[in-house]
Amino acid sequence: MPKKAASPWVPRAAGGLLALALVFTIAVTTPWHLIDLPKPDAALDFTAAEIARQNAFRHEILRWSTASWIISIVVPVVIGFSPLGRRLYDGLRIRWWFLAVPVTVAGIALITNLLTVPTDVLAQRVSLKYGLAVENWRLWVWDRGVNWAITSLGVGVLAVVLIGFAKRWKGWWLPGAIASALLVLGASFAYPVLIEPRFNNFTSMPAGALRNDFLRLAADDGVPVKDVLVADASKRTTALNAYVSGFGSTRRLVVYDTLLKDTPPAQVRLVVAHELGHAAEDDVLHGTLIGVLGTAFGITLLYLLLGARIADPRRAAVLVAMIVAGTTLASPIQNLVSRKIEARADYHSLRLTNDPRNFVAMQHDLAVRNISGLDPSAWRYWMFASHPTAPERIAMGRAWAAENGGTVPPLVRR
Repeated sequence: MPKKAASPWVPRAAGGLLALALVFTIAVTTPWHLIDLPKPDAALDFTAAEIARQNAFRHEILRWSTASWIISIVVPVVIGFSPLGRRLYDGLRIRWWFLAVPVTVAGIALITNLLTVPTDVLAQRVSLKYGLAVENWRLWVWDRGVNWAITSLGVGVLAVVLIGFAKRWKGWWLPGAIASALLVLGASFAYPVLIEPRFNNFTSMPAGALRNDFLRLAADDGVPVKDVLVADASKRTTALNAYVSGFGSTRRLVVYDTLLKDTPPAQVRLVVAHELGHAAEDDVLHGTLIGVLGTAFGITLLYLLLGARIADPRRAAVLVAMIVAGTTLASPIQNLVSRKIEARADYHSLRLTNDPRNFVAMQHDLAVRNISGLDPSAWRYWMFASHPTAPERIAMGRAWAAENGGTVPPLVRR
């Protein structure tokens, strides 16, 4: 069947419409302003020793984590936008392109993974030194291998689909955008049951007062939760966390076992209330919708940049490089939206519990336990901060208390 040429204005118009739909969706689902906040000040709530420990930790770890981040971007970009990508593909000498392409993708990911091993090892040693990480090296290697396999599989499938469509249709952008959007939707729905168990074991929280309190809190909030699960995070870290994943029939509330071990019940309740805020606002669903639109727009843009050239399997490395470059460039926007969403969940937890004093104490204790950055540099904040800083979250607690007639004194008076 001959390839049917696509009108050049059609993908441009579609790309413009998808961009508008993406901007509109982000605009209407993101809470841009919740409450006027005072200027965050870590010195109000953190002792000099706590601030010094956080600064020392970040001084030691950031040099290595930043180096790993740079390598993870530079390596696939250099391979993809140079003859190295085609040489890698040709060197495989695999007869069938639909096998050679995913192997090429996995090879690029493996090379990148291996080149980041030294800096990642040094970063892990810092985390072990400060007691944030506790996992043994065997588990650390296993996690890296699983992450490599999952990433390679996902990108490899996408590459095969797009190249296959491009071989069949000149206007491959339309089926490519639809198929890629469906892959994102399916991955979002399946993630809790297919991906998360590869890294942690989950058990239903035993019947008791704490589980009953969580379920009652969810019922009061009007949030249907399929189950309350406990993740065995303590085999890797001492950090405290909880989250809501999935939507519809796969939605569940997950709490780290580390959170349940030493955290005061009132603070655990606030963490759960925060996660219920994500469910109440359908944040996972909205995030999936944004991901679907963003992916469809990205595929259309890829078509406008590469056109029929992507039909050549030897250009698989170019596709990988463009995915890496695109996701890196999109990171500041993604993080901005994420910080706003997280702030809304904080605000929700305050309204649901009416407990600003424990909210402030909880944010302080989480930041100390997780050795969170209290005042990151501007570029790190934009590139990596998916959550507000602890001083920003504490400032919200104080602002909410003041707005509702309460007072929240600083934890540490100087």
